[in-house]
Amino acid sequence: MSYLSPLLNRSGAVAAGGLDAGVAAHYGDPNREQRLLIGYLGKAPSAVVDLSHRGVVSVSGPDRLSWLNTLSSQALTNLAPNVGTELLLLTIQGRIDYDARVVDDGETTWLIVETEEAAPLAQWLNSMKFMLRVEIADVSTDWAVVGSVVRIGEWSALTVWEDPWPNISAGGYSYAAVPDAEHPGLERPWFEYLIPAADLVETVGQRPLAGVWAAEALRLAAWRPRRGAETDEKTIPHELDLMRTAVHLNKGCYKGQETVARVHNLGRPPRRLVFLQLDGSLHTLPAVGSEVLVDERVVGTVTSSAQHYEMGPIALALVKRSVDPDAVLIVNDDGEQYPANQELIVATDAGQVVGRQTGFLRSPR
Repeated sequence: MSYLSPLLNRSGAVAAGGLDAGVAAHYGDPNREQRLLIGYLGKAPSAVVDLSHRGVVSVSGPDRLSWLNTLSSQALTNLAPNVGTELLLLTIQGRIDYDARVVDDGETTWLIVETEEAAPLAQWLNSMKFMLRVEIADVSTDWAVVGSVVRIGEWSALTVWEDPWPNISAGGYSYAAVPDAEHPGLERPWFEYLIPAADLVETVGQRPLAGVWAAEALRLAAWRPRRGAETDEKTIPHELDLMRTAVHLNKGCYKGQETVARVHNLGRPPRRLVFLQLDGSLHTLPAVGSEVLVDERVVGTVTSSAQHYEMGPIALALVKRSVDPDAVLIVNDDGEQYPANQELIVATDAGQVVGRQTGFLRSPR
């Protein structure tokens, strides 16, 4: 049976679809909800976002961190309690199978993933544990996730994942086209709280709620990629600038590491993520999957779109690396065309001889 959040009973709630089915897209006024979420006119952020449809996998046992370290792109052996990080589980070709938000509370490592990923992830992890002292479970029905742009004092006893984006994690590397100090992700701190599912309504209480449309608009403006949206069966981490938060370049072997290292040191990612400022004259948003054109030639695909309370219609798209960064793009949604200015997220010269770290060019080691 499909999940339906009890918070959909709130007045004005309109159910979301797609990746966010089961929770509210909005509660009647998406733009106001964005302002409540981030704070405005001198007011502190007050709203939270119902993400209780997210999948949650628990990994316990004394070998949990060293074991996850061997499987994933991230260095986890010495992960401190209550420090948020991100890991990727890759195919042998270096393509992204899973992208998990990770936090350890000192006894259990919690993996927060997209809704449909929890069960297969838990099954795969169980198939890989062999004789190690680890216990894995899909606990999605027992735990609900709630998002916020601030730490909530009353919830200090809860386990919380703090998004490391856009800061460059230890062993990470920036592929961004802007210096770190100018990255728009700095304007979007993000926290995801784990709340016992049975206590969700009581814990949220009368706090204002923002729908996932509001959270998605802030995510896009922060250039933050999302598994299932910005990824497909061919995606490698370099294309999305996930090398900054989800990959440790100096850790031991893991599946897909050879591709990660080869593209980083010798090649260039075949595609790159871009941020699109869309022409708002149509008063609609292009659908996910809409073609991105240059001179009537298809060069990419829209992966996410949203209405931002200040910038208007915006989108993320994956385009060919060779696309002229100064080109005006056209988004074609079944005949409806949206002119779009692109802002580089992943630099056109990222990888091979050039990587970007804190705004300076660096030669490969």
